[in-house]
Amino acid sequence: MLLIISPAKTIDFKNPKTSLQYSEPEFRSESLELINDLKQLSIPEITDLMKVSISLAELNYERYQNWSDKPDKELTRRAICCYRGEVFNGLDVDDWSDDDFNFSQEHIRILSGLYGVLRPLDMIQAYRLEMGTRFKTSNDKNLYKFWGDKITDSLQNQLTGNGDNILVNLASHEYYKSVNTKKLNAKIITPVFKDFKDGEYRVFAIYAKRARGEMARFIVKNKITNIEDIKGFDKRGFLYNDRLSSDSEWVFTRD
Repeated sequence: MLLIISPAKTIDFKNPKTSLQYSEPEFRSESLELINDLKQLSIPEITDLMKVSISLAELNYERYQNWSDKPDKELTRRAICCYRGEVFNGLDVDDWSDDDFNFSQEHIRILSGLYGVLRPLDMIQAYRLEMGTRFKTSNDKNLYKFWGDKITDSLQNQLTGNGDNILVNLASHEYYKSVNTKKLNAKIITPVFKDFKDGEYRVFAIYAKRARGEMARFIVKNKITNIEDIKGFDKRGFLYNDRLSSDSEWVFTRD
């Protein structure tokens, strides 16, 4: 079983987690190719492209200009330890054991606009590049075209290695679009989290993001490899709703 999650916009390098093992990203040359294109952007162009403030544009301009293909270790952090957002708040890796990190290394993949696919312990540099950004590279009109089937092929290799070809989609729609599901030889399960309001169950983005992270944590902490076992997820009042679920979309609701 393999889980996919989305990265967060915010990256925090304060906690180095130096005692952990580490790995290197699979698509380093592709990332460098993107960085070389990003280096050509001015601060106003970054502001317009990413819809960010001038200060954030300046920060990312400096990141691109100072990017290194072989960075010193103090300039990198393990991917799963440095993202900050609702999904990663739900993951809450601060209390993870070495066994938890090792399990996640085999069963979690973080999709990324800049890195394509990241394992949790891959060492990354600080960046900002969302998959849905309308960034025209030297050869492609957007990042989906740039990555093509590379993300899908990487996931397939890991699924094959894990032996059961089951993909749990905990990624946002923006990042899930980067996976060519028609080419992927896998049973795909997408958990959906809904709250009851005004007489119906509805998805509220902020709660759903946190729940996706908490489900990933639930799987890691319990070392779950049997897909049926994730139906036991019961964090923050969410429970599996058989009536609303389908074969590919598993709905968890709370009242």
